Amino acid sequence: MKLEVTMDNFRDAMKEVEPSAIREVFVEIPDVKWSDVGGLEYIKKTLIETVEWPLKYSDLFKKANTKPPKGILFYGSSGTGKTLIAKAVANESGVNFISIKGPALISKFVGESERGIREIFRKAKQASPCVLFFDELDAIVPIRSGQDTSHVTERVISQFLTELDGIEELKGVLVLGATNRLDIIDPAVLRPGRFDSLLELPIPGQNSRLEIFKIHTKGKPLDKDIDFKELVDETDKLTGADIESIVRSASMLAIREVVDEEKGKVTKEKLKTFTIKKKHFCEAVKLVKK
Repeated sequence: MKLEVTMDNFRDAMKEVEPSAIREVFVEIPDVKWSDVGGLEYIKKTLIETVEWPLKYSDLFKKANTKPPKGILFYGSSGTGKTLIAKAVANESGVNFISIKGPALISKFVGESERGIREIFRKAKQASPCVLFFDELDAIVPIRSGQDTSHVTERVISQFLTELDGIEELKGVLVLGATNRLDIIDPAVLRPGRFDSLLELPIPGQNSRLEIFKIHTKGKPLDKDIDFKELVDETDKLTGADIESIVRSASMLAIREVVDEEKGKVTKEKLKTFTIKKKHFCEAVKLVKK
């Protein structure tokens, strides 16, 4: 029997290649500051004490014979700022940052997911001092339920715990995790000495929403008719990501209006008087709430 490799075979194979952390781990230095994070004052304070202080006051921690936590887990609804605050803590602490999407680590090839986890922790050690951030952690370490748990899941969780337990050797590495579903994280991951600190990122309250609006509208040509208090009242139960989307949508609505009015030719005079108006924000709120 003669076997032939066709172009279709190559295309199918390319679909199986993981273009993610399994093959390459990228180290970055984020440009997010604490001032870019609206609200979450308690979370910021906790992170400053647990991440910045051990680096800044290392002699004091040695004298107190106290070690910072190995891992911190953020949980809360999607869009509440988990990734943003992870980047901020890395930047403000002056350390490297490695970000991994949990689902990207899961491969159907035997041993590939475990190898990916080993490689990520190895890279974090090389890049120390470093914040290693696992987004959607529940995809890597879901709760095990006896016979229903696959062998792949068992092996991946075991490998992750092995690396986490050995993190004492990875000096200068802090592991951060984020999940929308704390209830489906395997309890073994949450034991003391692993993820020692669980921090809930809540839906922003009134003051936090006002702060978030001001962060995202900074430097924009806003019309005098815009009432932030009104916008805050209209965005109850919305997340920081929702508010960012509202500001972006309002900006685009204002741009579209001018382009349509000027029939594609925006004059310098029109540019000088261009503003984002209350009506654009009202329309943007409706769009995001749909």
